[in-house]
Amino acid sequence: MKKGKTENRKSKILLHTCCAPCAAPSAERLVLNGREVVLFFSNFNIAPEAEYLKRLEHARLLARHMNLVIEEDQYDHAEWLLHIQGMENEPEKGERCRKCFEFSLTRTNQMAERLGIDSFATTLTLSPHKVSRIIFEIGEQFSRFEPIDFKKQGGFLRSIELCDEHDIYRQNYCGCEFSKR
Repeated sequence: MKKGKTENRKSKILLHTCCAPCAAPSAERLVLNGREVVLFFSNFNIAPEAEYLKRLEHARLLARHMNLVIEEDQYDHAEWLLHIQGMENEPEKGERCRKCFEFSLTRTNQMAERLGIDSFATTLTLSPHKVSRIIFEIGEQFSRFEPIDFKKQGGFLRSIELCDEHDIYRQNYCGCEFSKR
């Protein structure tokens, strides 16, 4: 963790939300640690658009259930495709994913700045299919970024419990059309 930044700080945090299953235990943990959480649903990578809308709907339901504010980015899959152009055939956990994380963290940093929120984290670290170390390396370029590994402390298992408990949609792929392979 960066010097001076701890997840126990009593402050507002913008939580990049890839999906409700990852956001539920991540937000729960932050709230239990005294943080004021604002969800930020920003997922240009998700395809098709119907999948994006389904995940957004469940993120909104989660926000209502947890009494959290949710900010929503405009969906522009074409912009994301341009960002990862040439990496379509990269394997999962490869350079395409690194570029995707960079895209999402940049947008989250911009939103935190617009909202005047001093710190942000991402739910991407909850997934056992994502390499937190890579996300943290990318996050180092942003002074507002808090490197919290949400898969620790049983985060993924808690995700399964909360999804069952609250009937939250659990998708079976990362989101981009390339991760379906």
